[in-house]
Amino acid sequence: MSRKNRIPLSDRVTKAAEAALAADHFVSAIDVLVGIGWLDPGAVERWRRGQIDCLEEVIQTGPSRISEAMRLFQAWATARGLLPTETAYVDRTPHRRTLRFSQSGDPAIEAAYRTHWVSPELSEKKRERIATKASRAPELVVIQPLNTEWTCHRCGGTGDLLMMEKPGPACLRCVGLDDLEFLPAGDALLTRRVKANSARYAVVVRFSRTRRRYERQGLLVEPRALADVR
Repeated sequence: MSRKNRIPLSDRVTKAAEAALAADHFVSAIDVLVGIGWLDPGAVERWRRGQIDCLEEVIQTGPSRISEAMRLFQAWATARGLLPTETAYVDRTPHRRTLRFSQSGDPAIEAAYRTHWVSPELSEKKRERIATKASRAPELVVIQPLNTEWTCHRCGGTGDLLMMEKPGPACLRCVGLDDLEFLPAGDALLTRRVKANSARYAVVVRFSRTRRRYERQGLLVEPRALADVR
């Protein structure tokens, strides 16, 4: 596309923000950065799993353009009369560490990324429900690997399941999930009841070569929770 025909960044930000707002009744900086094509959803997932130090490492443009997009987004949200609410972001690991967005770690920049802008047309109860859901810690994800010949980067062991960390795969013993019991997928009602009864759980996924995506295989749950429901 020639420079003359290039769509202005303000229009791209507005289009991405409007689409996210229409879909979810709120919009975040991540929604906008994904929507304008600067941030890959797969990279966001790796960041949420704690495999990337800060989100800006994988945003596909320079600091000045990121700052410009953030300013445009905030100006659009303010002009629309959207209501700001700061949201907690923690990683998808048993440690639940606070995720970092910016290279600098500046508190004001971090707060801008964490802020979700919510539609004022929603009732207060719905806004509270959206804020609570957005701040909820993400589900832990455990992988059932296709290749059984893997080595835990911590202890050198192996196993049927692993959790991905930044240095590499880790066994369930090293991440503190080896006491959980596997509940296969298939009985949706049983899964919901056990999940609600288990203080700790993790989703088990396996990569499908035909569909080119990870698919749920079941849950790891506390044995007590499974025994109580059965």
